[in-house]
Amino acid sequence: MNSKNIFLILTLAIIVGMAFLLSPSWNTPVNTQDNSTAKLITHVKPTGGDFTLSSSEGQRSLSDYKGKLVLIYFGYTFCPDICPTNLGNLSMAYQGLTQTEKDNLQILFVSVDPARDTPARLQKYANYFEANMIGLTGKPNKIAEIAKRYGVVYAKVDDPDNGTNYAVDHSAFTYVVDQMGQLQTQLPHATSPKQFIKTIKQYQPLS
Repeated sequence: MNSKNIFLILTLAIIVGMAFLLSPSWNTPVNTQDNSTAKLITHVKPTGGDFTLSSSEGQRSLSDYKGKLVLIYFGYTFCPDICPTNLGNLSMAYQGLTQTEKDNLQILFVSVDPARDTPARLQKYANYFEANMIGLTGKPNKIAEIAKRYGVVYAKVDDPDNGTNYAVDHSAFTYVVDQMGQLQTQLPHATSPKQFIKTIKQYQPLS
């Protein structure tokens, strides 16, 4: 890794770290294991809210899924490990749900790399995880505006030697949006399938 890449990564880390230290915290208890409770600590609580982006089948809005629990993950298809880990765990959780729970759930995968992630590529990637996941993308400024409202941090890592084979550093939370479109909580990187299932069941309507 050259010095420019190292500088960019360190800069991003410093920005995120300062935001965490200097801003009010959003503490959301989440049971990450059977015998422990972790606190997610971010800056000011994200507002979330509705948005409209492009899918392989046309425009899709968060509000299209009103009445369903929605899990939103921000990442990109060229991600080497973080995205596959999170989406793989989500997929395993999805397979462990009842049909009713699946019907009442929608998973959205929003790209933070719109330059390379076309709607078709995104959907092909999303389909690999077999979780009825919808890939969404849009213009860079639109993605940035939505990401800001959800507290997502990301930055392209430029490397002149690699051309288009660049990386995108990004936060790795899964955002939980209730049936009324309200952002309720966020789950950390590498949340287990068991914890995903527990959270999904928590926000499902009582049968």
